[in-house]
Amino acid sequence: MRQIVVAFERQSNCDRLREALESTGEFSCLTCRSAAQVKRTVAKLRLDLVVCGFKLTDESCETLYFDLPQRCAMLMVAPQTQLELCAAPGIFKLPAPVGRGSLLASVRMLAQLAQTSQAPARRSQEEKELVARAKALLMEQDGMTEAEAHRWLQKRSMDHGARLADTARQVLEKF
Repeated sequence: MRQIVVAFERQSNCDRLREALESTGEFSCLTCRSAAQVKRTVAKLRLDLVVCGFKLTDESCETLYFDLPQRCAMLMVAPQTQLELCAAPGIFKLPAPVGRGSLLASVRMLAQLAQTSQAPARRSQEEKELVARAKALLMEQDGMTEAEAHRWLQKRSMDHGARLADTARQVLEKF
């Protein structure tokens, strides 16, 4: 039985997806409601698959995705309007409401992908540091919280069709 993380802001969503996935006998689900919980669980148990909603109690799942180990695959289940806001090319997306069959097929495919280590590339350590420095600068200069600074960088990246790391680099060069 394969262990996966199911992470949603609302416990009822966690429970609904956990029940659907565990009913097959193929998966054992660990539920989380915060990104911090997901990070701890993935690190401690060396898990490689996360099924989540658009945001958790402490940050967006897109932000979480870039903090997860390279081996992790992520499936985001959310309304189409929220999926369109997610710019990370490596996150697999499934529009909600989702049928049980589609959910199971998607999770099985991602489980196989994660197992063969073909998960899409993430940001390099240098790019992560660029983004962190740009967020720190925005927090200091404009009084933003970390979440606000990250969202500002994301929005600017999407508006200009640029990668987040490139936008962070531009912010640092500007200041």
